[in-house]
Amino acid sequence: MADTTVKIGYAATRRGCFTHPEGKEYREKIKETVAGWGAELVDIGGINEEGLLVKPADVEKAVKVFKDADVDGIFIANCNFGEESVAAMVAKELNKPILLWGPRDNTPAPDEDRTRDTQCGLFAIGKALRRYNLPFTYIPNVALEDPTFERGYKSFAAVCSIVKNFKKTRILQISTRPQPFWSVICNEGELVEKFGIEVFPVTIQDVKDMTEELEKTDSPLVKEARARFENSLSLGGISEEQLLNSVRLYVAVKELCRINGCNSVAIHCWGPLQKAVKSATCTVNSLLTEDGIPVACETDIHGAITSIILQSAVFCTKSIFFADLTIRHPENDNAELLWHCGNFPPSLAIEGAEHKVELLCQDLGPMPTQNHWEIKHGDMTICRFDGDHGEYQLLIGEGKGVEGPKTRGTYSWFEVNDWPMWEEHLVKGPYIHHCAGVHGKVAHILYEACKYIGVNADPVSPTKEEIEAYWRGR
Repeated sequence: MADTTVKIGYAATRRGCFTHPEGKEYREKIKETVAGWGAELVDIGGINEEGLLVKPADVEKAVKVFKDADVDGIFIANCNFGEESVAAMVAKELNKPILLWGPRDNTPAPDEDRTRDTQCGLFAIGKALRRYNLPFTYIPNVALEDPTFERGYKSFAAVCSIVKNFKKTRILQISTRPQPFWSVICNEGELVEKFGIEVFPVTIQDVKDMTEELEKTDSPLVKEARARFENSLSLGGISEEQLLNSVRLYVAVKELCRINGCNSVAIHCWGPLQKAVKSATCTVNSLLTEDGIPVACETDIHGAITSIILQSAVFCTKSIFFADLTIRHPENDNAELLWHCGNFPPSLAIEGAEHKVELLCQDLGPMPTQNHWEIKHGDMTICRFDGDHGEYQLLIGEGKGVEGPKTRGTYSWFEVNDWPMWEEHLVKGPYIHHCAGVHGKVAHILYEACKYIGVNADPVSPTKEEIEAYWRGR
């Protein structure tokens, strides 16, 4: 499962020539404010009397505090002009996402020196970070109470969550890709070399062996999983044997993830696996994804990576869903069907919907189990990590779930600003028909995270300009 905790190193700084106590006072005000905004704050209060970065001698001490705590990001807070060389040296040693901000200066007194010149120092620190080729996130020089600061800080914490989990991605690959699916071909070596992403392959036989072992034993894991199925789903359409086949497959995949340290799955969900374990994977995929172990169908390695990115953007506080982009809405020219056989988590179903589970009918004959429900309407974000020729991009876009014709499987009709433009973007880009989705608007978080993970952000709607304006509070 993804790690939902985020630690941010609090690197408050001041310049010594500003002797007014406001610099020290703002260190405490800022700390008290952000401490209640979710992420764990790691303070450097013990490195000197003030707990501020002021002199080069402070660098080594601050870096040790942050490394010992294994922070996921660093917050450079300019309490007055700030000390750009010291702040930049700390950031360089950590190589973590960086947030730069300072509180807006007060009105100058007509007959006194200015007390902080915080904004002036922000220009200096920005240049120092560039000297070290360090990407950073910037929140405008607004007042501590301005909602732009709170929104930006919380969004930065989500960015840190993405970066942290992206770099820890280890995908359980169950069997090879389906032969006809050229679309999911990927370069496993390149994923390791560029991003440190690991793929752990297992065979269909490995999965079958584990399900058969579970059948022979009175495993408490099977009992717990069965209760989970019964509490989450309407199972009237399947037999006892069919239910147990699906339950054992669920336990087997989850155990293979645990044993091999994997936080996501790319599964060959077609006939060979179904024949081996006498179960389709749709319901299994939906419940594992709801557990925080996202499952990508059709052995889509890039799809699993996409899912980890999107799940991390919301700190695993809500379930994501893995979808096919399938057909256009018959009446709404800007809506598209997001669908898959049955892998959308039951917690996403529209209010009052029966969590109906039936047999999946196909060439092999009826197989347990396929889910049937529409998911909730409202704001949604979808994305797709993909690439070719050594270049990787993240498609990013927002829309909303709307009314549309009913269909089998799990689905949503997704309305955007200009579907023909989206369609062209998808077809001409390095993308396929798979994407991950989540309820809510997180495009700005996905966009900002790309600068830290070595992926080109590719926003469709909102646009690059609109996202950057959002970070500025517009």
